[in-house]
Amino acid sequence: MATALSGFDRRDALRRKAGLPPWMNAAPAWVRAIKAIVIILITVTMLYPLVYVIAMSFASPAQARAGVFFPTEYSLDAYRAIFNGGTVTQGLQNSLWVTVVGTTLSLVFTSMLAWGLSRTKEVPGSKAILIMVLATMFFSAGIIPNFLLIKTVGLLDSLWALIIPGLISAFNMIVIRNFFMNLPSELIEAARIDGAGEWRIFLQIVLPLSKPVLAVMGLFYAVGYWNTYFNALLYINDAEKWPIQVVLQQYVLAGVNIPGAVVTEGAPPPPGVTLQMAVIVLATLPILIVYPFVQRHFTKGVLTGAIKG
Repeated sequence: MATALSGFDRRDALRRKAGLPPWMNAAPAWVRAIKAIVIILITVTMLYPLVYVIAMSFASPAQARAGVFFPTEYSLDAYRAIFNGGTVTQGLQNSLWVTVVGTTLSLVFTSMLAWGLSRTKEVPGSKAILIMVLATMFFSAGIIPNFLLIKTVGLLDSLWALIIPGLISAFNMIVIRNFFMNLPSELIEAARIDGAGEWRIFLQIVLPLSKPVLAVMGLFYAVGYWNTYFNALLYINDAEKWPIQVVLQQYVLAGVNIPGAVVTEGAPPPPGVTLQMAVIVLATLPILIVYPFVQRHFTKGVLTGAIKG
């Protein structure tokens, strides 16, 4: 009995030291060691491909042609060649324009629709509109009708064809709507008593309080627009208007040579593998830069918006 109590006391002391609640016991040392090893293995498995891609994009031509497992000599020739060619640069500019403009417009229209549908008692027919919006999550016209629609309205070979069809995401709208519905109704009523109209309430009260969910939804929209690939294949025929993902497919998967990708005139271009890895890095880098600034809003923005109190 004394041994059992001493064992319980040890576990309780470990629990208190780890800051765990009373109903949770600290795991034994061997369990924690196994968890640590598993987490380290998973982390290495996930990080090695990324580190390898970045390292190979800077690999010297000699080591790239030799097919080394991990380069030890580095060069900027691949990036110089890519930016000299101009094709990848144009693709980055197109994707940047689509991402910035598309994300801004999507947040504007999604938040306005969510605010209107969150005032179910004040907006006639809001429930019927909500049902129609939800229906788009389960039913779609299909590729051919969408293509014919884009062609009919004159958006073929236009970057707007990558923005307008997906301007409002039903899922994102539902999350923002639920966040709006969780805002204190007393605050809205107090603003109305003070004489504030709907637009002033929306712009000066609702939106400033909704920064977490708007930041998260903005990241979702930005990632979607940046990774636009299939719609660009369908609607964009002009190579100068291709986003970076189509450029990535053409020059990495299809193996097409990048036009003008040379460091100096008359010299051979860098090895294809370094060019491919450099394009992958350039296509991935913007989202990796933006994500850390938005990550802190994830818990508050998504959980509060996904659960209606």
